[in-house]
Amino acid sequence: MKDLLKTYVQSIQSKLWEMSDYLYHHPELGDQEYNSMKLLVEFLEEHDFTVETGIVGRPTAFKAVYDSKKPGPTIAYLSEYDALPGIGHGCGHNMIGTMGAGAGVLLSKVLDEIGGRVVVLGTPAEETNGAKVPMAEQGIFEDIDAAMILHPSDESYESGESLAMDAIQFDFRGKSSHAAASPEKGINALDTAIQLFNGINALRQHVTSDVRIHGIIKEGGLAANIVPDKAVAQFYVRAKDRNNLNEVVEKVKNIAKGAALMTGAQIYIDNYELSYDNMVTNQTLSNLFTNNLLSTGIAEIKKSKESYGSIDMGNVSHVVPAIHPYIGLDSPGLTAHTQEFADTTITENSHNILAKGALALAQTGYDLITNKEVFEKMKEEFYEKVNA
Repeated sequence: MKDLLKTYVQSIQSKLWEMSDYLYHHPELGDQEYNSMKLLVEFLEEHDFTVETGIVGRPTAFKAVYDSKKPGPTIAYLSEYDALPGIGHGCGHNMIGTMGAGAGVLLSKVLDEIGGRVVVLGTPAEETNGAKVPMAEQGIFEDIDAAMILHPSDESYESGESLAMDAIQFDFRGKSSHAAASPEKGINALDTAIQLFNGINALRQHVTSDVRIHGIIKEGGLAANIVPDKAVAQFYVRAKDRNNLNEVVEKVKNIAKGAALMTGAQIYIDNYELSYDNMVTNQTLSNLFTNNLLSTGIAEIKKSKESYGSIDMGNVSHVVPAIHPYIGLDSPGLTAHTQEFADTTITENSHNILAKGALALAQTGYDLITNKEVFEKMKEEFYEKVNA
């Protein structure tokens, strides 16, 4: 039965290539992916999926379900399809969205025989305000047993870690005045923001080596002869562990409050984007996928690379067994978030790799449904890690 998936991928791969190329040529930014969503939803509906759009309050998010009406696990594939400003699909989300939908359709072709359900989740705005965060918070994964997403890269890597991340905005309000004639009457909001940066730089010596703190001054005044009465700084604060991150964030906030006390400015602190949790790879699920990907003809899959980025799949991994591996485009050194990366996703070689990725995802879902021992091992590992 599992071998049938190889036959089915042959029957839909030209459609997968067409969809990936369409997304490349028609990129849409996060939470604006209306045509991208429509393309994937129509494909899933053509294959008898029941689709609900606009879930978790996000207009371009969707949940597509194929239910065999027989007992068995529920497997979820996650699709991303947001693009980058000015670059388009420089992170390969055209491939990610298509592989997720393709894997769902492939697995659905054998579910009537083996049982269970398959879910494809359309997850907008990964690059900015990831929809997987409210999905994890609002119970979308409560009836799901395993979640998978596959990301293109220069080379293939096993699923690994990512950093937890908070996006924090500091809004300082002072008092304007003539900077030369009456500076004593002003309260300099820009100086307050600069003191925040200085304080954070002093903090760097006293955090663990995995911590990353980086920010900008988004607003800092209107003219050099006016004491700035408003300054806005935005920071990303990251760490491998959510608990450690929470401690570091509290220190950063205290630095900001201290800076405000130094100058007399008022301070307003909030999150300007959703927070991402660290990725917790389920190793049992990861090993299963790695073996399936190798069986498709992918020559080498490297151990997970050290990552200092953050992904909203991390939030998913805290509520359900999950993986986020990388499939190589046979281009060592290819850098994501570039036009070169985007252009590579629509080559003939990348088309073939896309089909292999969808097949490996579907095969992994098949194994989880039909191999109770591996399924239970995956579940046990998840409960041990999340309750540790």
